[in-house]
Amino acid sequence: MKRTLGAVISLLTCLSFGQEPNLQPREAPPRTRTDSVQEVLHGVTVTDPYRWLEDQNSPETRAWIQEENSYTHSFLDRWPGRQRVEKRFNELERVESIHSPFERNGRYFYRKRLADQELYAIYVRQGDTGREVLLIDPQPMSPDHSTNVDIFDVSKDGRVLAYLIRAGGKDETAVHLFDVDARRDLADSLPEKVYFDLSFLPDGSGLYYSLMADDGPRVRFHKMGTDAATDLEVFGKGYTKEAAVVGDPSEDGRHLIIQVLHGSAADKTEIWLQDLTKKGPIEPLVKDLDSRFFAYAGGDQLFLHTNWKAPHGRVLAVDFASPARDRWREVVPESDTAIDNVALAGGKILVTYVRNVSSEVRVFRPDGKLMGEMSFPALGSVYDTQTKWENRDAFIRYSSFAIPPTIYRYDTGTAKQSVWAQVKAPVDSSKFELQQVWFASKDGTKIPMFLLHAKGMQLDGSSPALLTGYGGFTVNNTPDFDPDAIVWVERGGVYALANLRGGGEFGEAWHLAGMRDKKQNVFDDFIAASEWLIQNKYTQPSKLAILGGSNGGLLVGAALTQRPELYQAVVCWHPLLDMLRYDKFMEAQFWVSEYGSADDAEQFKWLYAYSPYQHVKPGIKYPAVLFMTGDGDTRVAPLHARKMAALLQASTASDRPILLRYELTAGHSAGRSVTQDIGDSTDELSFLFWQLGVAP
Repeated sequence: MKRTLGAVISLLTCLSFGQEPNLQPREAPPRTRTDSVQEVLHGVTVTDPYRWLEDQNSPETRAWIQEENSYTHSFLDRWPGRQRVEKRFNELERVESIHSPFERNGRYFYRKRLADQELYAIYVRQGDTGREVLLIDPQPMSPDHSTNVDIFDVSKDGRVLAYLIRAGGKDETAVHLFDVDARRDLADSLPEKVYFDLSFLPDGSGLYYSLMADDGPRVRFHKMGTDAATDLEVFGKGYTKEAAVVGDPSEDGRHLIIQVLHGSAADKTEIWLQDLTKKGPIEPLVKDLDSRFFAYAGGDQLFLHTNWKAPHGRVLAVDFASPARDRWREVVPESDTAIDNVALAGGKILVTYVRNVSSEVRVFRPDGKLMGEMSFPALGSVYDTQTKWENRDAFIRYSSFAIPPTIYRYDTGTAKQSVWAQVKAPVDSSKFELQQVWFASKDGTKIPMFLLHAKGMQLDGSSPALLTGYGGFTVNNTPDFDPDAIVWVERGGVYALANLRGGGEFGEAWHLAGMRDKKQNVFDDFIAASEWLIQNKYTQPSKLAILGGSNGGLLVGAALTQRPELYQAVVCWHPLLDMLRYDKFMEAQFWVSEYGSADDAEQFKWLYAYSPYQHVKPGIKYPAVLFMTGDGDTRVAPLHARKMAALLQASTASDRPILLRYELTAGHSAGRSVTQDIGDSTDELSFLFWQLGVAP
């Protein structure tokens, strides 16, 4: 390509900029007033000078947000390499993308986004060769593309689509029903709420759905053609917001399976059954076991994925006709590898395992005999699985760090695996090297970590490194396609993903070792990963950045307050940071089983010991920090980022910037437009490249 004058100027700029960042703040951050708020919790006096920022809608808070945004973008928008970074993200993300299809009566329903579109639309086609028909297009629903749609379920005959509309990134959505043949919405709809699940009866006469009502989780039944205000409440009375309740009819319509998930990691689960053919009572199958159960109906049996007496997981079979516990049968026994997911297709059981933090899929007969295993090109992630017990084909999405998503069709009758669809992003995976290393944490526990970097990279400590992790809620961090990682490595960096305790990578024991009073183990693991990268010459503190979001935002918040000297820069998005008050806002009661609550004297001790907001000290030279959140986050209250940004700005003794990037129409994770995703990534990496002295 012919070099333009602008490119030459940028190149000349980077010759000096690569040596020393020249975007140091020219003025102080906005002044933030403090309050003398103090309270005594279990004998400990706790100060909270920025509690007034918890009021999101006060005129004072809104004015402060506007000032912070202006201050932040006065730096982020000026970095000379920003346009080139943004251009590369556009190349990687503005490509045609598709999700696994729902197969119903020979029709394929799926979400797809064209290369020049902002949002995924919903399509249908008849069979593999049928004409593709656009059903629901969210592009015109909002001028800023902050409203999106998703598939909830499709009736067995393929004639009615249930889809949700999400506005501004909120977890609350509205549900609409769509007549596929007539190409129009039906009168039936459900109001904006947090919905967990929705399933049609096989005859299409009605549907069951689960939601979080004002007084707790509920399962309701909606009869087609009626007003949702008259829907029958089926189950849930008496449960509080610490639980989620899901109710699904079996594919043959004979049974209703209700699952009560206590806490966001479902550490305890109840299962209740109802014989719909006899309109019998709802009776418990599992209620008194402190274990995790997920139930899947297949013909005359119910298959249970559980960690009961099996920390790595196993699969049990229960006959609907004789469900007594002493009649349960083990069909897939526990192994040395943790089970991540179970799905039913074509009368078979598909079990996804996590072996050394990479996905494997094995296929079993209902009696437990192994039928085969799917194959994938490299260490990676399996997700977005769409199956039905009565459908022969299973659709499974796979990707790895530098391998774009591929949807495989697996024929359960012939065990044939084929590519159904593939994202074609401009990345040459042969230029990347992916390795897995193991290091010792503070207590000697061996922790795995993935490293992605260019082939042949020299280990002399001069490379910029970006370390990330999560460590909670049994979440498995397997290698997944990540444009951030690709752009980082293409700029000469090392991208590191640490698989911390608290996740589910090695079963329930791994999860238990990183929750509640053991949460400090997660931070110790992450700090040990940082030290390993430095000791092994992958990087040095002045070139080391960390990134985390949500529970991972808590992770990097703890790391920067416990070991600020280890890091040059931090990106902390949609985080939890004030752990003494987190459970008083939004959906956070759902997480008490994972973290504990400061209302309890014993739990207060371990929360107070690490809560990042309570451990910011004046006069400490903190790393540069970019906080990212927004009004649309109705899951993790944005007040955490607001308060922490103000406190760090007032406390740090370094000249590194503390910035708050605050969006007005962005949620916690779901439903973002391509422009929003690219903007997030561009701001994140521009900030990190700037702070680590990476040449534009």
